Amino acid sequence: MRRVTVTDYNPEWETQFELAAAEIRKVLGEECVAVYHIGSTSVQGLAAKPVIDLMPVVRDIQKIDRFNEEMAKIGFVAKGENGLTGRRYFQKGGDERTHHVHVYQEGNKEIARHLVFCNYLRENPRVAEEYGTLKKKLAKEHPYDIQKYIEGKEPLVIQIEKRAMGEI
Repeated sequence: MRRVTVTDYNPEWETQFELAAAEIRKVLGEECVAVYHIGSTSVQGLAAKPVIDLMPVVRDIQKIDRFNEEMAKIGFVAKGENGLTGRRYFQKGGDERTHHVHVYQEGNKEIARHLVFCNYLRENPRVAEEYGTLKKKLAKEHPYDIQKYIEGKEPLVIQIEKRAMGEI
């Protein structure tokens, strides 16, 4: 059972993102339009689970499965859609995960949702601090229950998403 760990912001996360993004761009080649750093590790000063979330945007999601073997060679294990239609998901680090890769085809609405959420937190440090504090609290309350951790932060995540999308 994996432990839910939330740590203070680490400036090394940006370097870890850049290194992984360069590897992924090399593997995906012409298919890759962009690679974004998303999730809490992409927001300077925000407490986070120390797992780098990358979001490659590609021309054709149907072609991505062809890269599974090459992605495995650089440590990323393919998990298919992993519950989200239109996505390809990869993990690195096994039980001690270091990276999550969420691949979407350009035009997928999930791309904007992820980017708007992170940008909102970057532009609103008090909201980011509130979110980070909640995540630390939940990690302490549910150190071995990732589902309860996720459920505990969901109401605030939804509220932030609505604010970020201009719905509140």
